[in-house]
Amino acid sequence: MTTYETMQRGEGVPVKMWTRGLPVEEAARKQLANIATMPFVHRWIAAMPDVHLGKGATVGSVIPTKGAIIPAAVGVDIGCGMMAAQTSLTANDLPDDLKAVRAQIERDVPHGRTSGKRGDKGSWRSEDVPDLNGRVWSELLEARFRTIADKHPKVAQSNNVVHLGTLGTGNHFIEICLDEADRVWVMLHSGSRGVGNRIGSYFIELAQRDMGVHLKTLPDRDLAYLSEGTQHFDDYVEAVGWAQDFAKCNRHLMMQRTVAAMKRVLGDFDAEVQAVNCHHNYVSREHHYGADVFVTRKGAVRAGVGELGIIPGSMGTRSYIVRGRGNPESFCSCSHGAGRAMSRTAARKKFTLADHIRMTAGVECRKDEGVIDETPAAYKPIEAVMEAQSDLVDIVHTLRQVVCVKG
Repeated sequence: MTTYETMQRGEGVPVKMWTRGLPVEEAARKQLANIATMPFVHRWIAAMPDVHLGKGATVGSVIPTKGAIIPAAVGVDIGCGMMAAQTSLTANDLPDDLKAVRAQIERDVPHGRTSGKRGDKGSWRSEDVPDLNGRVWSELLEARFRTIADKHPKVAQSNNVVHLGTLGTGNHFIEICLDEADRVWVMLHSGSRGVGNRIGSYFIELAQRDMGVHLKTLPDRDLAYLSEGTQHFDDYVEAVGWAQDFAKCNRHLMMQRTVAAMKRVLGDFDAEVQAVNCHHNYVSREHHYGADVFVTRKGAVRAGVGELGIIPGSMGTRSYIVRGRGNPESFCSCSHGAGRAMSRTAARKKFTLADHIRMTAGVECRKDEGVIDETPAAYKPIEAVMEAQSDLVDIVHTLRQVVCVKG
């Protein structure tokens, strides 16, 4: 059964919206309508159930394009995504008090605000980069990065190797979860960190400069685009692909350190019985409806036939391991999470610390003023999000958090 509704405004292409039963703010609808007017959009735009207002493009949107890419639609958290691993542990193997487990993960995985200054807890010191991280950087990432930085020196002015294997802040997290059979999973959410932010910001500005006087003809300056066949387009595709690889390596390294931290407290166990590592802020070359296109997923996960993905809920709610149904009308995509129901500022005004403590009962996590903007009620209800996209994915596992580490 088809579950989407179609929005058509003005002269733009249609927007197919998998949002039945969920609120979509008018500002997000207007932003989707703006993107739909871009002349290189292929067929239509797909809006996922977690859709909400973003910068340049709507978070929770899938934008197929021919001959151009909008850097701001990809955003600055390039390659942000999820990784999950099933372990050999069950709920019975966990202690009643999980404070020691959370504390060990927080000691072993840099997390939190990153200033780039010496001693920053969110970053490695250059002399303390773990040997494995250094090898991953030198063997898989460094040479390609130097090639990009030689052409665009401002990209080199970024935290790169010192951010590899670090969490960050905002909605990024590390969690220990239990599935429907009480098996223990480790799940984490992060991206390309400081270097991805620098690449994204740099090419957004470059696209705006390249458009020159034509910039004012756009409905939003953040819809500035790079045209295929130009040097800057090729350079962006190269840089964004590298940042996506950095993000995937970042998650792998964090997963290894998280599992090692857990073993220090819980003893030995096996991990990655089943593992998923997927982006949800990225661009890729794909074939849809008879054309080779660039698909930008800004807050969306690829959900091709049989492909595994992760749809996390907010702190204290359920998360899902899913299998894609390959729905062509969504360009083989699904949501990347619950999606914000309100801005961070609105959440801080509306909810109290007591509200947050109540909503995260049973989860070993931060319960302080600094994470109120991440409290569960600041997000859309994940059950309704899953219902709205029942034709996009099948649920494989339902997870509930028991530990959550936030930056």
